[in-house]
Amino acid sequence: LQQFSDTGSRKEHVKITSESKPGFLERLSETSGGMLIGLVTFLLSFYLLFTNEGRALRTAKSLDEGLSLVIPLDSIHSVSQQNEGRLVHLAGTLSTSKPLFDPSYGLSIQAVKLKRNVEMYQWVEYEDSTEYEENGEIKKETKYSYNTEWKSEVVNSRNFDREIGHKNPSAMAVESFTAVSPNVQVGSFVLSKGLVDKIDDFKQLSLSHLEDPHTDVTRGGDYFYHSENPRRPEVGDLRVSFFYAGLSGDDPHLGSADKVTVIARQRGNQLVPYHTKSGDVLQILYPGDLSVEEVFQKEHESNTVKTWALRAAGWLAMFIGISLMTRIFYTLVDWFPVVRDLVNIGLKAFAFCVASSLSLLTISVGWLFYRPLWALLIGLLSVVPIAVAKSRVPPKKQQ
Repeated sequence: LQQFSDTGSRKEHVKITSESKPGFLERLSETSGGMLIGLVTFLLSFYLLFTNEGRALRTAKSLDEGLSLVIPLDSIHSVSQQNEGRLVHLAGTLSTSKPLFDPSYGLSIQAVKLKRNVEMYQWVEYEDSTEYEENGEIKKETKYSYNTEWKSEVVNSRNFDREIGHKNPSAMAVESFTAVSPNVQVGSFVLSKGLVDKIDDFKQLSLSHLEDPHTDVTRGGDYFYHSENPRRPEVGDLRVSFFYAGLSGDDPHLGSADKVTVIARQRGNQLVPYHTKSGDVLQILYPGDLSVEEVFQKEHESNTVKTWALRAAGWLAMFIGISLMTRIFYTLVDWFPVVRDLVNIGLKAFAFCVASSLSLLTISVGWLFYRPLWALLIGLLSVVPIAVAKSRVPPKKQQ
């Protein structure tokens, strides 16, 4: 089996532009615009931090509610009316009524999803810029380099600094697509669209057992090439690969059908979203055969990771907002190198301390109506960064 390799050619050129050094009023004007952006970012950080705490606690309560109500099914091959409308847990292999086809390449597979991924050999522009001051002017030296690569999106060469010699086609002759089976089941139960959407663990499909579909298409490794010479592709050539998710039938080349674990509401023979009293929706799907406890543990872990990620994003937004709003102090002294550097360090430390304190305070307010004791503890912690910063400031000398 032979895998074709592409031999990309690389070209470079350098472009130097210059502009007069901005005056004090111009820099002050730019800083004022940055302050407005900083204020908006600062206010948005409060919204993000506060709503994230409500979301995290609501999700946790919904998961606890789900764990207390869920019923493991004795059999996935029969639908019991006793469980109508209730939250159920089941595990079994995926099944679909018909295979998914791509007639253009003579390919079919018994799976929940089949993705055709088309890439085109194209020019790609890279730029690397450096700025320096010379004769009272700000000069910018930009190195543009061009390389040929396989890309799944059309690269618009009209935006290149130098399109001549690096022109790409405006569209692909073959399009990418994803086919989804209209009817996906586990035993006798039909999965909702939301559950099917969760089956997204795509694996590349081996094409080794397939023939070349057309005379102008050549198979190489796990790709179909639309190229006269796949070893030395030209700009505009295509290569096509396939991916599948949710194997739903035994395949001689891929193995047995995939097994999944589902927790959802039973409605007839359908598995649909379950609405909790906390206002969340439970419709959970994981690959493999998992117990009820394992599923809810994974969901709690996922909720924790998401919560901390959004907390970090909220803190960062607040830090950036404060930095932009206080940038004017740096602009006022930016012609004094030593003073400028000291002010910059001081402003960063100030932004760090205030962002940390206000973030913790906002989180504690978010918890106030749910867990008052934890809110009080976090509120006390919010004072620590400012107290530490204050303790490091030397006391004024006695007059």
